[in-house]
Amino acid sequence: MTPSEWQVLETVAVASLLAWASGLRLYLVVFALGLAGRLGYIELPAALQVLQHPWVIGTAGFLLVVEFLADKVPGIDSAWDAFHTFIRIPAGALLAAGATGDTLSALTVAAGLLGGTLAAGTHFAKSGGRALINASPEPFSNWGASLTEDALVLTGVWLAFAHPLVFLVLLAAFVALLIWLLPKLWRGIKTLLQRLRPTAP
Repeated sequence: MTPSEWQVLETVAVASLLAWASGLRLYLVVFALGLAGRLGYIELPAALQVLQHPWVIGTAGFLLVVEFLADKVPGIDSAWDAFHTFIRIPAGALLAAGATGDTLSALTVAAGLLGGTLAAGTHFAKSGGRALINASPEPFSNWGASLTEDALVLTGVWLAFAHPLVFLVLLAAFVALLIWLLPKLWRGIKTLLQRLRPTAP
């Protein structure tokens, strides 16, 4: 693979990573990439080098701690997810677009549209899964799901930069799983809501 082909592959992987991870752990991926870029472990695209600014790293780190705690409490995690519907999806679109260039072009627009769609799918799968998990009275499944999401995002960051092709293959498998899973998740949530609805006396 030539250097230019590798660069294109890495750009696509980073854009996809940002969109996918934003739907799961927006603050974690921003913090991890910003810190890794600032310490020189990775080279971020020009438009994303703002993530390396201390203010961005500090803000993302603070929000990451808040999210880490909120995400472990059943009920609060679902409220947090509902609120972040209006944050994760546009952030995923903007970050994916930023990975492809620092000027508006057909590529950045396409990346933004696809990034927003991927972030939305991931976010709604996460939110739906959490809503079903929260129906269980014990907290351990919630903690397990939360820690798994953290591990997935950090593994995805490493793969996207070290082995972008592997990351993209795994992401394609995830998208296929998402297409199959989302309708089932929403049917499960609908059934749960019907069970919780009070019956007429």
